Amino acid sequence: MAQVGIVMGSDSDMPVMAKAADMLEELGISYEMNIISAHREPDELITWARGAVDSGMKVMIAGAGMAAALPGMCAALTPLPVIGVPLAGSKLDGMDAVFSIMQMPPGVPVATVAIDGAKNAAILAAKILATSDQALMDKLVAYTKEMKKQVEAKDAKLHELGYKEYMKQK
Repeated sequence: MAQVGIVMGSDSDMPVMAKAADMLEELGISYEMNIISAHREPDELITWARGAVDSGMKVMIAGAGMAAALPGMCAALTPLPVIGVPLAGSKLDGMDAVFSIMQMPPGVPVATVAIDGAKNAAILAAKILATSDQALMDKLVAYTKEMKKQVEAKDAKLHELGYKEYMKQK
């Protein structure tokens, strides 16, 4: 049973959306990943989104570019929280998707992360799940502590080498 549903409209979205799957795996969260086009497969999207609660899903992560209908449609079809990942497009660099996902009408919210921010979408999904899962909360606390250690190590290296030498090693 998948706790998180990851959905994207095209396989061209996979390099970004895979980052969500990777993060969920790191945290030990079950997920399913699907390619369902809101524009080309509306019936399949309706079936999948409306069946999510009964399947045991708790959160959806929906990635979309351009018109970015997928996250909003998911939010319209399910009572589950939906996290939208606006995907960078070749024309407007993802700003079209940002505005499409952010500007949902009252009563149909979609949480929105940064352009191509699938990893943060997974972390936000984990935080939602962790409100009722202490073991997951502990993993998130440990993850945050590890990020802090990594930054402290980089700062120590900077002070040891100076910025010019540090930059050469990047």
